Amino acid sequence: MQRDLSIQALQSGERWDVLIVGGGATGLGAAVDSAARGYRTALVEQGDFAHATSSRSTKLIHGGVRYLRQGNISLVREALLERARLLRNAPGLVNTLPFVIPAYARWEPLYYGLGLKVYDALAGRHGIGGSRRLSRDETLETLPGAAPEGLCGGVLYHDAQFDDARLAIALMRKLIALGGAPLNYARVIRLEKANNSVTGVRLRDEESGHEWVVNSRVVVNATGVLADDLRVEDDRRRPRLLAPSQGAHVVLDRDFLPGSHALMIPRTADGRVLFAIPWQGRTLLGTTDTPMPRPPRTPKPLPEEIAFLLDHARRYLRRAPEPGDVLSAFAGLRPLIQRAPGNSTASLSRDHFLEISRSGLVTITGGKWTTYRKMAEDSINAAARVGELPERPCATATLPIEGQAAAQSLPGEEEVRRAVTEEMARTVEDVLSRRSRALLLDARASAAYAPQVARWMAEILGKDPRWSEQQAGGFQTLSADYLPIS
Repeated sequence: MQRDLSIQALQSGERWDVLIVGGGATGLGAAVDSAARGYRTALVEQGDFAHATSSRSTKLIHGGVRYLRQGNISLVREALLERARLLRNAPGLVNTLPFVIPAYARWEPLYYGLGLKVYDALAGRHGIGGSRRLSRDETLETLPGAAPEGLCGGVLYHDAQFDDARLAIALMRKLIALGGAPLNYARVIRLEKANNSVTGVRLRDEESGHEWVVNSRVVVNATGVLADDLRVEDDRRRPRLLAPSQGAHVVLDRDFLPGSHALMIPRTADGRVLFAIPWQGRTLLGTTDTPMPRPPRTPKPLPEEIAFLLDHARRYLRRAPEPGDVLSAFAGLRPLIQRAPGNSTASLSRDHFLEISRSGLVTITGGKWTTYRKMAEDSINAAARVGELPERPCATATLPIEGQAAAQSLPGEEEVRRAVTEEMARTVEDVLSRRSRALLLDARASAAYAPQVARWMAEILGKDPRWSEQQAGGFQTLSADYLPIS
């Protein structure tokens, strides 16, 4: 199996050109960029690929209408370019999505309409459909789930959506195809140094407990919300950089938002925008922005976050959702850059941050899924300089990323076998949360199905019945965190 091959490669004692620490969007993107340039590339992740933030997003590839309102024109322009590239390079995973902003005040159609014309203009030749104002009847026709009381019109515009975890797995598979060695459930114990320079890491296989040293010309810290931990280990005098924020989401039945259009709520109580989007046969509602000074290993939505989302949904949806309607609720952590003390997380930029330490550790953090490719390009440009690697141009602007979004149904035996043998799934959670999206689509149904998946996995992996029972029980305990108390 591929995981065994990656372990063999990482234990070979050979020196790698680039070693990426972190298996989310940023790390996987950087590893693909590095391998596509012909550098010998390895990637290690302490959990599963995309276990954290990168599988818990709002499933949007977008320029960021809110960032336009903040005046961050450069970020919007960059994200719109990257949106176009993703639509072209990963058509099986990314698709266009029409949005409607419903207007409940006479001034709103003109105000939002003008702003979205600027959004269109910034996209330029990379635009995917122009915005336009809608009458009240047109708004209800395109957005039949919208609350009709007081509605006076709307604005239509276009962005894109995707399956985040499946895109991450597609990047992992692309890395393998390019000759790289990805390894999940491999924890970095410490940085290795010689003459005050980072020379690699000491690694522990979380399954076997075996430890060994992996040497590399350059190490890239792409650990997202945990990036400060490696930065501070590298240099304890370095101030912390991140101000983590939690974004929660709830998943409802498709009946709450029938049709093919998404709904954008332009202003919430905390100054954010809120989305209700059709996704995988469900309605996905998100997101919140809750500061998390001490981020948990596995975040879960707070009761007040779920209440916030449902309260806003009741104001804009024809059918008012209640806690008992929630099929699943999940949360992710954003690695926001705290450039000035005291700023609210809602006001912090999604720009990315690149740093090269005195010992040569390259850190890339911040940003968002839409701009992962540009973050990867910047980080590998820096890594090549630090590692004194041959200068080679970035190839990912046109590099195809093959893959398909997960099926809406629970995975069958062959899908589970493929997840284990080809996609390095090691636990029931890996299969039901990221190789398929069953946990996010219906937490109760996935919990009931977990014992069957565990039995199939035990057979494939050569595990005993006790392993199967532990895996199923652990997943069922985990799934309870995805259901609010009604």
